[in-house]
Amino acid sequence: YVLTHDASRAPITFDNGTEFRFLDAAPEAALDIAREAAGGADVRIGGGPTTVRPFLTAGLVDELRLMVVPIVLGSGIRIWDGLRGLERDYAVRSQVAESGVVHVTFTRR
Repeated sequence: YVLTHDASRAPITFDNGTEFRFLDAAPEAALDIAREAAGGADVRIGGGPTTVRPFLTAGLVDELRLMVVPIVLGSGIRIWDGLRGLERDYAVRSQVAESGVVHVTFTRR
């Protein structure tokens, strides 16, 4: 499912069977729909801060994986706005790759 404000778009199906369906819904409703479609399998949320932040705020994320890359300060979208104290509910671990990218994983306690 792809969250969008234009849910009238027709689904896109690829040759490998992957299908993108477009949905305009609140995080809770979108997650319920995705869980039902997954039939008990894991559901993953992909995207940037504007996609992920509402799911975090609603307490719907069990594990968050962030890749932190060096950027010029002042650019990009801040993920932590409105999420003060999030780390109290998650165990946090990090790993630095040879490339300098920092992988940070938050796992619900």
